[in-house]
Amino acid sequence: MAKIKWSKRATKDLKSIFEHISLDSKYYAVRYIDKIILRVDQLQNFPKSGRIVPEKEDPSIRELIEGNYRIFYKIHRADLVILRIHHSTRKIN
Repeated sequence: MAKIKWSKRATKDLKSIFEHISLDSKYYAVRYIDKIILRVDQLQNFPKSGRIVPEKEDPSIRELIEGNYRIFYKIHRADLVILRIHHSTRKIN
């Protein structure tokens, strides 16, 4: 079972998503954040379930899609690091 770690940037992204959605509804903001976290949790048992990020062409950097968000993560031995949670319409930097 892989251990999941969240980068500071990914945590900041998650908070930003929550703040943006909560402008309309805190209820739906909580639900959406929960969906993202559940999606990430699947990586504990299936670390390679995400596809390789096409822009990076590095097999250790993968992504999951949840709604309009791309969840970038890196496989590092037995650990996974969540790198970013990025809106799919924005350019990757």
